[in-house]
Amino acid sequence: METKSADAGAAFDRNYQLHLKHLKLKGLQPKTVEAYARAVRRIGEYFDGRIDALTEAQLTEYFTDLIESHSWSTVKLDLYGLKFFHEHVLKMPWVAPGLVKPPRSQRLPDIVTVAEADRLFLATRVLSYRVFFFTLYSLGLRLGEGLRLQVGDIDAARRRVHIRDAKGNKDRLVPLPTATHRMLQAFWQCHRNPVLLFPNRAGGRAGAGSATTPLDRGGVQTTLRKVVESCGLKKTSRRTACGTVTRPA
Repeated sequence: METKSADAGAAFDRNYQLHLKHLKLKGLQPKTVEAYARAVRRIGEYFDGRIDALTEAQLTEYFTDLIESHSWSTVKLDLYGLKFFHEHVLKMPWVAPGLVKPPRSQRLPDIVTVAEADRLFLATRVLSYRVFFFTLYSLGLRLGEGLRLQVGDIDAARRRVHIRDAKGNKDRLVPLPTATHRMLQAFWQCHRNPVLLFPNRAGGRAGAGSATTPLDRGGVQTTLRKVVESCGLKKTSRRTACGTVTRPA
């Protein structure tokens, strides 16, 4: 029995390492790579490493238990990760098509008005966060897109910004309002980092010029949450500070 368990563990380890290689070769985003890898680790633990010949009944049992303890977004990512594992590692067709169907919801994102956005900006006392929130709002960016902005992405001559690795791993160009350009210029004069528009604050202003990582995502989210609460806004959308309303140039 111990020998069989050891064999199963060794086979799982080999397949898991091959899974990681395929994830990298397919050019997936780091967050997707980690999610798909975590999916295989989780189901491997559930079935003691024996996941190379799972039946639809076993998968039904697994996902039923998973839904009881995890969010639908986690369940969906695990499903995609396991389908990837079957296709690229096991070279087998997915045995449970249509097994998981998260409930559909039709929710419109909260839209922040210009007046509400002004309140948010005025209530944000830390300069780097205030400029960051203004940039997200005025350009209509997602949080990760704003964090990845670099000095070279600003095309002042053509009044546009190059947004890299956006949704779907695609780049896009967005208009650059005059107010945003002026604020970014003034902010860059404060840190003069040759690469990053929003360098990490860990080293203070003195260290910002040589920082190699952008603002901490957790710090940005925590600050935004506190500012929203201080302003008395009840909007809960993740796009509170980067709504679809763009300030005029």
